[in-house]
Amino acid sequence: MTVHKRLTFQEIMSLTPLPDEIENGNVVKRYMSQRKAWFPEGDVPIASETPVPEQEANQKSQKRKVAYGAHVYSQAGLVASKALAEVQTTQADASWKKVGIHTIHGYFSEAGLVDRPFIYNVTTIAINPSFPNLLVTVRQPLSPSTNPEGDHFPLADAKLPLGPVCFTALVSFRPSIVSQYVAQELSAQTRFADILTSRPPSAWDPAPHVDIAEKIEAFPMRNPGTFPAVDMKKVDMTAFNEGKPLHERRELLLYRLLAPLPADDPDSHILTHAYEADRNGLLMIGNHIGFGYDFGRAASLSYSFVVHVNSEDAVMTYGEDEWWIQEACFPRVEAGRAIIMSKIWSPKGVHVATEYQDGIIQRRWKPGERQGKL
Repeated sequence: MTVHKRLTFQEIMSLTPLPDEIENGNVVKRYMSQRKAWFPEGDVPIASETPVPEQEANQKSQKRKVAYGAHVYSQAGLVASKALAEVQTTQADASWKKVGIHTIHGYFSEAGLVDRPFIYNVTTIAINPSFPNLLVTVRQPLSPSTNPEGDHFPLADAKLPLGPVCFTALVSFRPSIVSQYVAQELSAQTRFADILTSRPPSAWDPAPHVDIAEKIEAFPMRNPGTFPAVDMKKVDMTAFNEGKPLHERRELLLYRLLAPLPADDPDSHILTHAYEADRNGLLMIGNHIGFGYDFGRAASLSYSFVVHVNSEDAVMTYGEDEWWIQEACFPRVEAGRAIIMSKIWSPKGVHVATEYQDGIIQRRWKPGERQGKL
């Protein structure tokens, strides 16, 4: 059986620095991604160990291969972190403080493609030492990579004509401070103790390749697939969710690092949490609202990630039992869009961060149903 390599966070997020540019008198830091983004649909035959029927495979081969959205999202945070560190190094100012990622607010304006790199431009918006803010705009070449393999993107790709902005992010940073007061709800570990302790974390099924009920039924999970950065498990919440309205339902995802990350780089850990939290969110909503066997479309529009703790408190320890929890809920669906809100819980039950994502979720349209609507 073919063994498919799973990339670590460091590998999937690797970057090539590009020469700075000057725009309106401001320095723009530039970077290019080195590795192709994870492609969820491509993982289906791998994780299910089931070949895709030839006709379906031929149809898919003619479609654009859309990248996992958290790749550009997390990498945008990474280039902001790198750019800020470079600014701090070049501007010897005693007022600079050690800061970590505080928020990322991202907007997906075009689908990212896996066969070409992302080109990142980073501009400083506010240089306040206690609250720096950076703007990241991202584009991709209009044509595939000059590397026929569509991976390990060469520097020559940075010279290809670029398409429109596909993603924009505002990234803020904060220094660590002493907490004067701490408040949070009961942890997921406490509220869902009966479910979580019913089996060891590693005994839950792998997180689905593409969490659409019809897809999972046709291609059941048999291995974790090639999802990078973290090992993920999905807790069976069927009994808990039975009979509850949508806003009271929950999904729990467990995750741990695939490989160690340096503890002295908290931003990489924060971005790993953000990378994980994006997986299958809108698709899970589709299953809950009856679109699982009539799936039409899902696409992220905006994604916010807020870190509630000092950045060093988001650091993950690498180890067999170091499982973090993503607790997802679904407070609102209307106008062809849905919200997923996820709380990130540390192994010790600390609410470390919150994800808030808005996106398109639609079933297949019926004849005449779209009349009068754009």
